[in-house]
Amino acid sequence: MKLDRVLFFPVTPFDARGAVDTEVLAEHLRRSLAHRPGAVFAACGTGEVHALSVAEQATVVATAAAVTPEDIPVFAGAGGPLPTAREQVRGAADAGAQAILLLPPYLVNAPQRGLVDYVRTVAESSPLPIVFYQRGNAVLTVDSAVEVARIPNVVGIKDGVGDLDRLHAIVLAVRDAVGEDFLFFNGLPTAELTAGAYRGIGVDLYSSAAFAFVPEVSAAFHAALGGDEDLVSRLLTGFYQPLAALRDTTPGYAVALVKAGQTLRGLDVGPVRPPLVPPTEEDLRTLSELIDTGLGIVGAASPARS
Repeated sequence: MKLDRVLFFPVTPFDARGAVDTEVLAEHLRRSLAHRPGAVFAACGTGEVHALSVAEQATVVATAAAVTPEDIPVFAGAGGPLPTAREQVRGAADAGAQAILLLPPYLVNAPQRGLVDYVRTVAESSPLPIVFYQRGNAVLTVDSAVEVARIPNVVGIKDGVGDLDRLHAIVLAVRDAVGEDFLFFNGLPTAELTAGAYRGIGVDLYSSAAFAFVPEVSAAFHAALGGDEDLVSRLLTGFYQPLAALRDTTPGYAVALVKAGQTLRGLDVGPVRPPLVPPTEEDLRTLSELIDTGLGIVGAASPARS
């Protein structure tokens, strides 16, 4: 599987009754898909998969698959308890996903053998290729990463840890063991801040939470990484660094700010589900100012880039 461009992680909209709003989700997808992401990752971390039932996860994935053009792959989030992960994988396949992003097992800290077995057990029952998301309680050693990469049906690793020394060793060992086509991508929150560093160890792909509410900014930043150092610097300084600082003020803001940003842009996607909390009024004002700043930077740069 080949991926390029920005990887898009849509939110999951909820209506006034708290149910998944598929009409709003479809519109959210259409607005961002106009900016041509490299893939859509539905019902993943930004999509609050932790707060969705198995049926809701399948509904979100089916909506994404129906709206997304055939040349853009749709990944579905799955994870948590082993039976739940396997059920989510089957539902995602039936819903039209092309691949799975496998999140860590629920809560427990496991030895490396257990982590590898978790991935293997899900992969053996999956009709879809799998990318494993290492973060939190699921951080692989170099040897374990090679073992995971050799599991049939596992095609990639998403890194949410940020230990570049470890990841560089993993990238070198895995690509030596299974080949250059194995996928790696940067999955840190506000990944644009570390995109340059990850590129330095051969990991060009990254997920962009910003793409879900300011796809214009996200797409412009990705294009600027190709050589427009001035625009990269201005967007990092004026938009991404302040956004990350705001995100870090409250646990869960990595999702809550993205949903609030989409609503500020004119599409009400509803609140986050507990235990996440919505942004305060003061933080919403700050977010609105950051959105205006980011769009302004991109708008000012557009004539020079055209």
